[in-house]
Amino acid sequence: MSVQQNLIAGVCVAIGIASVGFSLKAGIDHFVDRDRVVTVKGLAERNVEADYVIWPVTFRVSGNDLAALYQKAQTQSEEIRQFLINQGIKAEDISQGTPSVQDLHADFYGTNLPPERYRMEMAVSVATTDVGTVRKAMVNQSELIQKGVLFTQNYRTQFSFNGLNAIKPAMVEEATKNARSTAQKFAEDSESTLGKIRRASQGQFTIYDRDSNTPYMKRVRVVTTVEYYLKD
Repeated sequence: MSVQQNLIAGVCVAIGIASVGFSLKAGIDHFVDRDRVVTVKGLAERNVEADYVIWPVTFRVSGNDLAALYQKAQTQSEEIRQFLINQGIKAEDISQGTPSVQDLHADFYGTNLPPERYRMEMAVSVATTDVGTVRKAMVNQSELIQKGVLFTQNYRTQFSFNGLNAIKPAMVEEATKNARSTAQKFAEDSESTLGKIRRASQGQFTIYDRDSNTPYMKRVRVVTTVEYYLKD
């Protein structure tokens, strides 16, 4: 092999070694860059009004004649039903529950028996999307008290929000933007550049009462977790 051929071969080998070294360095740099990440959380919250309500109007009657007591309960149940319709609640949204009877003399231990032996409880329930009308009726139910209806508080009115799908995309977008804003601030403080998203998790939506005094107002909350690459 001539000197010229040896020289060409040496140059090719050197170029090959340099290329391997450059590729190796680039791979190492890429690996290091991939290992530099920041994990942040983004929060989005909204106040919404309940769009569905279940309102059990429970009442109690008592007496010594069981048959007469049942008739009295049926009469008051019809009075409640008519009151609800007069308040603007649709008849198909009203239902009547099964009466519950308690024999006070059988359950009483002692010599002083209650003057009335039987106690009957019954519920007339409303289930509707017309939350505003129900709230108005709840304020006006004192009209029934004037008619002798004795209310009980055995069942709690349930307000719920079923419109999550309509607001979910916008809330996820807001939470993601908040997460990126936090990550951007972290990158600036560390004198780095924020890269692409490495991994993201939406998190679970939660719906709860805004406060104990307004159960018809709900708070919707979602937290997203996002990992970003950092670059020098």
